[in-house]
Amino acid sequence: MAQTTEQRYRVAPVRPRGRQWPFPLNLYQSAVGRKWVMAVTGIGLIGFVLVHMIGNLHIYEGPARMHEYAESLRTLGGGLVPNGAILWLMRAGLLSMFVLHLHSAITLSRMSGNASEKAGVVSGAKKYEGGRDHIAATFASRTMRWTGPIIALFILYHLADLTWGWWLGDDFVAGDPYHNVSTSLGALPVAILYVVANIALAWHIYHGAWSMFQSLGVNNPRYNHLRRTLATGLAGLILIGNLSFPILTQAGLIDEDERQCPISEVEGNACLAEQASDH
Repeated sequence: MAQTTEQRYRVAPVRPRGRQWPFPLNLYQSAVGRKWVMAVTGIGLIGFVLVHMIGNLHIYEGPARMHEYAESLRTLGGGLVPNGAILWLMRAGLLSMFVLHLHSAITLSRMSGNASEKAGVVSGAKKYEGGRDHIAATFASRTMRWTGPIIALFILYHLADLTWGWWLGDDFVAGDPYHNVSTSLGALPVAILYVVANIALAWHIYHGAWSMFQSLGVNNPRYNHLRRTLATGLAGLILIGNLSFPILTQAGLIDEDERQCPISEVEGNACLAEQASDH
């Protein structure tokens, strides 16, 4: 029996089609949908990193102002909700964005790897089919597979260090971020770790900010230079701000030599709150 044209040119799917999710969740099952999710969550995460860096600049105003800033985050809601409730909701949202961003990046990489069995792999990135020796990605995009895990591990360390106080141990004082930062970054190995991690973060942000607009369909040769300018500006601003904390702590500009309040969770924080209210 002769084959029909449809049967003759039918191609087996790259991967078996799974169970279809209900709308709009089924959009995430496509590569385009996951690129959108990765881009939108990337925008949210970059926004958080920028705001977080700007907020941390209060450390240059001294222990009292830094304590006041930290307390303002815990008391978001103006008494309408319990202290810390909105902050924890924001943390949950950040965690959700981070998980979705990570999952979409990993699964998109797998989809790309399975898209063509004939394509080779060079330095972890896909090589164009046809034997050509150039790579289908820029250096920045190829290093995303390395900067991503570095950032994820650094976030865990950062939380354990300055949020939960596991690494500082008895030196950690809840509610006194100035003391905690000064003590932590005062150790040279920790300062070096923060420098390396923030360089990886800035490099990740540079490529992410450049490519997320392309994922959202904003890709025009007339305006692509603006995308590069924005990516460079964002990454550079965040890098300079974040690197200033470990470097200036090591330089002795962030220290507790002129501290007037005791270092303690109860008396010290009460003293810092009183100082902040007097300014």
